[in-house]
Amino acid sequence: MPSRSQISIFKQGSRTYFYSSLFFPKAVKDDVFTLYAFVRLADNFVDTIPQDRTGFYVFKESYFNARKGLASGNEIIDAFVSLAKRRQFEPAWVDAFLRAMELDLTKKIYATMEETEQYMYGSAEVVGLMMAAILGLPEAARPFARSLGRAMQYINFIRDLKEDQALGRRYLPTVELEKYKLDSLEEKEAHRKPERFTAFIAGQLAYYRKWQAEAQRGYRFIPRRYLVPVKTAAEMYGWTADRIDQTPFVIFRGVVKPAKSTILARIIANALSLPWRSQ
Repeated sequence: MPSRSQISIFKQGSRTYFYSSLFFPKAVKDDVFTLYAFVRLADNFVDTIPQDRTGFYVFKESYFNARKGLASGNEIIDAFVSLAKRRQFEPAWVDAFLRAMELDLTKKIYATMEETEQYMYGSAEVVGLMMAAILGLPEAARPFARSLGRAMQYINFIRDLKEDQALGRRYLPTVELEKYKLDSLEEKEAHRKPERFTAFIAGQLAYYRKWQAEAQRGYRFIPRRYLVPVKTAAEMYGWTADRIDQTPFVIFRGVVKPAKSTILARIIANALSLPWRSQ
């Protein structure tokens, strides 16, 4: 059963993931909470203002010690290490994740799409691979799990543009700004060049939709009982993309997220509409 700390960290970190994950069977749900408590805790160190560099490096060292068999004394880390062994996570996945989190302490601007994709591999795609392992999916499902993580992360970059800029970061590549002849993604620049900014957002959403379409091809590997929450989470990111597509300047007015009621309504709709099939 998830601890109070795991529940609190997960719930505060992602409304969509949290409420969607409640509908996994208990054993899977417990593992998902363990996974997301770990990744959200690591992320919290680098996303605070000011960043908690010391806290992150203590967290990182504690994880590696725990992986060697030394209890860290941190229930989030120890539970994750136990999960990683039981579900056979590749250690390289966790290493890549921690490298991406460490980049947030040093790297602020991403110049090329290749740089952004490298960051997304560590920050999101490997989390998709861990989820696939928790769900017991075959190795053939892994590329699609990576695509889903990448798609969701890219929508986060678009949605959180204003918030990231407050941290001095910009994950959306410089080459994309240059393509649309934007000098920055500051609100004043967007209002000065509204047509170019709108075209830029449409172009970034096209990347998201391409990766999401790739991910959906992998749904065939997911048992129905697991597909309901996975599909719901993905559709809520699609909901966010649609709102931004309709009104691109909304990203300067606050974070665009579906309400709890919207998430639960979609869960129910998917539970009723997805066909039963043999696995």
